[in-house]
Amino acid sequence: MSPREKITIAGAGPVGTLLAIILARHGYRVNLFESRPDSRVKSIYQGKSINIALSDRGWLALASVGLKQQVKQQAIAMHKRVMHAIDGNITEQAYGTPEQAIWSVSRAGINEQLLDLAEQEPLISIKFDQRLVDVNFDNACASFLHEHNIEKVSADILFGADGAYSKVRRLAQETPRFSYSQSYMPQSYIELHIPANDDGSFKMAKDALHIWPRKKFMLIALPNPDGSFTCTLFLDFQGEVSFSSLTQRDDVEQFFQANFADAMALLENPIDEFMAKTANPLFLVNIDPWVINEKVALIGDAAHAMVPFYGQGMNCGFEDCRELGQLITKHNYDWSRIFLGYQAQRKINADAITELAKRNFVEMSERSGQASFLLQKQIEANFHQRHPELWTPLYSMVTFSPSLPYSQALAIGDIQQEIMQQIMQIPNIESCWQEDFVYAKLQELAQASASDNNNDLSADRKTGEQKHD
Repeated sequence: MSPREKITIAGAGPVGTLLAIILARHGYRVNLFESRPDSRVKSIYQGKSINIALSDRGWLALASVGLKQQVKQQAIAMHKRVMHAIDGNITEQAYGTPEQAIWSVSRAGINEQLLDLAEQEPLISIKFDQRLVDVNFDNACASFLHEHNIEKVSADILFGADGAYSKVRRLAQETPRFSYSQSYMPQSYIELHIPANDDGSFKMAKDALHIWPRKKFMLIALPNPDGSFTCTLFLDFQGEVSFSSLTQRDDVEQFFQANFADAMALLENPIDEFMAKTANPLFLVNIDPWVINEKVALIGDAAHAMVPFYGQGMNCGFEDCRELGQLITKHNYDWSRIFLGYQAQRKINADAITELAKRNFVEMSERSGQASFLLQKQIEANFHQRHPELWTPLYSMVTFSPSLPYSQALAIGDIQQEIMQQIMQIPNIESCWQEDFVYAKLQELAQASASDNNNDLSADRKTGEQKHD
């Protein structure tokens, strides 16, 4: 297939719009359809996360289309976690080195900036209020409903970039040999709000992601440019302490006072908001294949909806787009080879970050408030400073190492955790953790593990970087 063939994209959210830009710049004519109204004209994000955590993988994709600096002007750097204990005590944990941060960005803002950029591309046509009703998986023809009229749109390829509740994916379940599974987390969530001070300043440190870890549940807060914080309460949907059990106002107020007393002075009408809102579910999607008949492909949340506890959902979706663009160049517009590489390259890595995101709920809600966990992270950070060629902490591999595949980060992280379990069992580690013998032992274990696996950690990391250069 030669350039300037026609491609349909269902879904003009951030991933779909970024994909459209990348494809258009490779010479393809792109029809981009969105079921919702244009968010620049009518708000469509009410009741959903208004900000997200963008890290190096996402920034790399935005840089590839020249949008990084524009988006960063409206982003807030979060250099650390701030943990709020139940007694009001506060502890901090840096995400990485002083210059490293994850960034709080507006979901609506980044989508609108991408749409503005897409409209400048002569090969892109964008249509809103277009509800997908059917897909022909043999010829990539799609039918869209708009104001009671159905339009059939022909194309050579169709991408489903229509999110976690993807209609393309639901239709794909009717095709032969399409495997699909969806599993729900015990937790659901609602969003709350901390307004700015009267002078527009922040009520808490703005350079941090704030967490109130309470084991089975937690509250988090991300800063917004206007001085406010978007807060998310993650709580079991059912059980003794859950959204289902907290239905009476007195019980809700007692729940907040018992668990988030310090936040109560900051939150805007938390009891009223809790009573008024319906909890949103958290679910994971696993599908195979991502590509059907070399005509229809899924991308972003449509292919790999994950829970938000590693802050990598959009970062992973953006990485899908960037790496697909690289495959187009690598395989000289041969979509048989492009799709083969896309399926092989992205599926394994999406599975890995989905697993890591699921695990990270325990880290955020329970372990992040434990002194032993914070000590372990401090030891790892110190060892990384001493031997950066040998050890990069898992969080840094996922968040600040965009050339390293998620799958390799997961594998290396599992090895590191086994090593750190031995280090944390050193007698009196709490008082001797800064001593040289601790780091000599850690170096010995890391090198021995590398030898046992016939592949030291740094070489494994470099191999991954070379594969993705």
